[in-house]
Amino acid sequence: MQPPHPAAPPLRRVLASLRAYPGLATGALVSSLLLTAAYAVTPQLFRWGIDEGIARQNLRVVWQSAGAMVLAAVGRGLFNFGQSFWAEAASQGVAYDLRNRIFRKIQNLSFSYHDQAQTSQLLTRMTNDIEQIRSFLSTSLVQVISASVTLVSIAVVLLLMNWRLALITLTVVPMAGWLMARFLQRNNAIFRRVQEELGNLNAVLQENLIGVRVVKAFVQESNQTSRYANLNEQLRQSSMQTIRAIRNTFPFIFLLSNLVTVVVVGYGGAEVIGGEFSVGELLAFNSYLLLILQPILLIGFAAPAIAQAAASAERIYEVVDATIEICDSPTAVPFETCGGRITFENVSFRYPGATEAALQNISFETKPNELIAILGMTGSGKSTIVNLLPRFYDVTAGAVRIDGRDVRDFTLASLRTKIGIVFQETTLFSGSLRDNIAYANPTAQLDEIIQVAQTAQIHDFIMGLPEGYDTEVGERGIGLSGGQKQRIAIARTLLTNASILILDDSTSAIDAQTAAQIQNALDLLMQQKTCTSFVIAQRISTVKNADRILLIEQGRLVAQGTHEHLMQTSPLYESILESQIKQPAESLK
Repeated sequence: MQPPHPAAPPLRRVLASLRAYPGLATGALVSSLLLTAAYAVTPQLFRWGIDEGIARQNLRVVWQSAGAMVLAAVGRGLFNFGQSFWAEAASQGVAYDLRNRIFRKIQNLSFSYHDQAQTSQLLTRMTNDIEQIRSFLSTSLVQVISASVTLVSIAVVLLLMNWRLALITLTVVPMAGWLMARFLQRNNAIFRRVQEELGNLNAVLQENLIGVRVVKAFVQESNQTSRYANLNEQLRQSSMQTIRAIRNTFPFIFLLSNLVTVVVVGYGGAEVIGGEFSVGELLAFNSYLLLILQPILLIGFAAPAIAQAAASAERIYEVVDATIEICDSPTAVPFETCGGRITFENVSFRYPGATEAALQNISFETKPNELIAILGMTGSGKSTIVNLLPRFYDVTAGAVRIDGRDVRDFTLASLRTKIGIVFQETTLFSGSLRDNIAYANPTAQLDEIIQVAQTAQIHDFIMGLPEGYDTEVGERGIGLSGGQKQRIAIARTLLTNASILILDDSTSAIDAQTAAQIQNALDLLMQQKTCTSFVIAQRISTVKNADRILLIEQGRLVAQGTHEHLMQTSPLYESILESQIKQPAESLK
């Protein structure tokens, strides 16, 4: 099955997704058609029972028509259940596919997308927007299809029964259709705004749930409550706009239906008195009138849901169609061995949406098994340099090479598998401490996990817990100190089969003594296991034993060399060292 072209309207793309469930969709459609037929035959049974049974005092016809009406009622119940069941099953399948598709897309989107996308908006699209689409497919779509078939079927029957009265009756259909078309055209933006404001409300909720300790520490409960209340009021006002839009349209549809009923009773009654219409035919015609007005009302009630689903589909396909900027080239090859020569050739980089470059003309080359330290002030571009190596971003100009080959020539999975990273900001996942350490290597044995935990100086702490390595980690690692989380992250990275190791200020939350112990263990490990290692730090004491130090200032490589060499040749390095020596002394005054 070929997917619909991305330029197709979002709601049409949602309908096209039903092709993945042909049996369920067909079952719902057939049940809907049979339900319409059961409804259409019922007034004729009334007419037969009245004209041929009651009017002619034929008890047998009365009983036969009654029995037939019972069978029609049973059929309506069965077909209504079948229609609802198959439609619900198909809608759940589409929602399942959409959730998986969006989640998979989010996992593969580049860092640049996540830098700009709001987490709350993505959560709203994954939950509320998909639920709006599921509800549309399971209820509103079936209503519209059933109503449309009913309209056509009943219109034909009415024309056959009394074409003059039918023409009067059917005038309500185009008028109601025009009102609903205008409603959808005018109010689609309102329904989209409701979804966006719901996402903004979820953003505040998410921020406060994550940062509740900060809120309480700075006594900001009342301010945050007011902020949430203001956004909640905006959502309420937008929701009221949708209600007012419904109010301004559907009362006119109800008025039209009531006027048509009056016309039918008056005109039809006159024809019965004139002998051109039987009582049974008038009752049947009036029953059909209800059947033809009911679809109009159903379509009317479905219109807001259709508008909401259209807005939600547009938001969902914005994510689905988002460009994956970092991906494998058609000629990409696996990254298998690392000789240790990493080259930055006149590398410049600018973050998407930024006006200034984060890196400018960075050039250096490492030697095998070299420990490279990257030093600089906050915001100088240290983390940006190492983020280009595993292709979290691609260079704006220049090239990053490993053993002479551009990193863009390797498959992403193989490249990132060979690069172990301990990020500056530690992220832990729900599960046990053992699961978190073995996150990138789930098949690792316990003795391997213990070995890396000992290297990261976290083993003794874990063994002091009642459940040891089976201890469940609290949400986002709550219950662990910053230093403990960093050491778990270090252990997690050490358990990978990485040839290149990157430590992004990974000991910033660890005391100096523990940091020194970890560094000694890492030095030994890097000599045994890695081809090249990068350490990013702001403290010179952390990096002074490196084979080479790269000094970064405002996105430029201003100096490089050993600690002793930079002490003699770099005024910036010397000033950073002096400031760090003075700070502890000043803190004692």
